[in-house]
Amino acid sequence: MLQTALHDWHTAAGARMVDFADWHMPIQYSSIVEEHHAVRKQAGLFDIAHMGRIWFSGPDQIPFLDHLLTNHVVNMKLGQVRYSLLCREDGGILDDVLVYRFEDRALLVVNGANRLKVVDWINQQKDSYDVNVDDATCATFMLAIQGPQAEAILAPKVATELNEIKYYYAVQTEVLGHSALVSRTGYTGEDGFEIIVDNEHGLEVWTSLIEAKNGETGESEVTACGLGCRDTLRLEAGMPLYGHEMDESMDPLTAGLRFAVKLKKDDFIGREAIAAIDSKGNLPQRVGVELEGRRIAREGALLMLGDQQIGHISSGTFSPTFEKSIAMGYVEAASATVGTEVEVDIRGKRVPAQIVALPFYKR
Repeated sequence: MLQTALHDWHTAAGARMVDFADWHMPIQYSSIVEEHHAVRKQAGLFDIAHMGRIWFSGPDQIPFLDHLLTNHVVNMKLGQVRYSLLCREDGGILDDVLVYRFEDRALLVVNGANRLKVVDWINQQKDSYDVNVDDATCATFMLAIQGPQAEAILAPKVATELNEIKYYYAVQTEVLGHSALVSRTGYTGEDGFEIIVDNEHGLEVWTSLIEAKNGETGESEVTACGLGCRDTLRLEAGMPLYGHEMDESMDPLTAGLRFAVKLKKDDFIGREAIAAIDSKGNLPQRVGVELEGRRIAREGALLMLGDQQIGHISSGTFSPTFEKSIAMGYVEAASATVGTEVEVDIRGKRVPAQIVALPFYKR
């Protein structure tokens, strides 16, 4: 398995390590609930170096990315970050990605489980474009600090004023004197930042944040967090996860990601197929589901309205913030109205539930 620059730190800290997308990654340190609350109340620190970091340069970098991605790239401002999808010709989603635009290059951040597939796909498509593609994943380290105290904790360590970085923007700057890319996006529903540095500086940046103390209390302000609470946080925030809310068998419109698809673009891979799907209308809707009791609705559980199956669950958990069972799923359009009373079939037992608005959590 691949290891991030912090692998030894994680094991020394007693993290429970798991195989995640061929990387040996921490799933939790203390407990998922404790780490979840730390992010909601103060700040949590995540090793996300397993995510792919693919750089594009050369004269055709922007036209090539516009050809690959469902969202606009050519009209992005310098430093802007944008969510998009990478699709097959039939509209199936290869991955959901973030694209970063800079003056002389662009960056694509992709899901760790899809990195090799995506790199292979990109190389298959670039023959007619003058573009250089560099997969820098294994040469760099990436972390995320998320939570209401994230800006205050990170600010003293960064050469740029963090309050000048808008949401979904990034800057090339220095962190602790080292060249770094700092972005402001997030996958938890909280404010936060991502930092990309060379591997050799990853541990220094991480430990400087972990050791940050509250000036008044002297207590630690940052909690090391594993991938376990990253999942509960993103589900509360209504954020889709590849392999659950979408995969190659699903198109972006059915996945409820229409905002990231620009059918008026001249061309992108999968455009014709997605436009044909759009013309049919009456697509399933991605919805929030709130269950009675504490049973968790796992992926694949059926959503029922009387004797009729109206959809299925794509992700479910017990929400630490709200102390209730929540889920996301897909239902037929006629049953997607907020407030609709439904049932979830959990291993043959029907559990009362209700369709609710997404996201469950807003800061």
